[in-house]
Amino acid sequence: MNLLCIDVGNTRVHAGVLHDGKIIWQWAVPTAQAADPVAGLAPQLAELARGAARPAGISFCSVVPTATAALQPVLAATGWPLFHLTWDKCERLGLPLEYPLPQQIGQDRLALAFGILACHGAPAVAIDLGTAVTFDVINRRGAYIGGIIAPGLAVMTRYLHEQTALLPELDPNDLLVSTGIGSSTIEAMKIGCATGFAGMIRAILDKLLEELRRRGEGEVQVVATGGSAGQLPKAWLGEIHFDPDLLLRGLEEAWRRGAAEGHQGK
Repeated sequence: MNLLCIDVGNTRVHAGVLHDGKIIWQWAVPTAQAADPVAGLAPQLAELARGAARPAGISFCSVVPTATAALQPVLAATGWPLFHLTWDKCERLGLPLEYPLPQQIGQDRLALAFGILACHGAPAVAIDLGTAVTFDVINRRGAYIGGIIAPGLAVMTRYLHEQTALLPELDPNDLLVSTGIGSSTIEAMKIGCATGFAGMIRAILDKLLEELRRRGEGEVQVVATGGSAGQLPKAWLGEIHFDPDLLLRGLEEAWRRGAAEGHQGK
């Protein structure tokens, strides 16, 4: 069965058609344009409806309430069953939320938790390197227990530019330099952002793993996803598994569990 999975993020909407965990069609649009009839999701939805990748339903999550309100009529107009992943559905779908205020957990973080359970097992830490960097923890019982939120790479580079008079704005996807000491303002900024970003990830991850060891969680899997994952040191490859489609896989898993319980259109 084909399923259209949609992640409505702060910066962009990432959509993909999945078939048994594999993406067979994907695209992205800026979140601000997602509901636009010409520049948004609608043209691709129409093309999907006519093609071989036509999905049997839609599973989506959103961290932008205004975009959610604008997109829901667009998605409903397809006539495909629509599943919106929200915190109050997680318990019955097999994801216990051991968290004092579960309504505060971002829907993208819930999708990552389902992706971890479906593809990697527990205990695990999921690192999503997007506009914000989130660390989400699934314990050995398969329950979501919390995490950490930190600024993403794009936030770092933009902040330096916006809060200073002379520093230019950097492209967060173009931070590689061949030296450890900057010989220009741009080189100095690139080194500072790239090294500082990796150092922040390392420090947070070490603290999390230390805490999980203290709690007796045993060996913990670490899975990274998101657009800035390529900025992490290659030396970490043996320690961190990179899964670029983890969130969409999680939306597929949540749908699958909901479909089994008869909840997929709710």
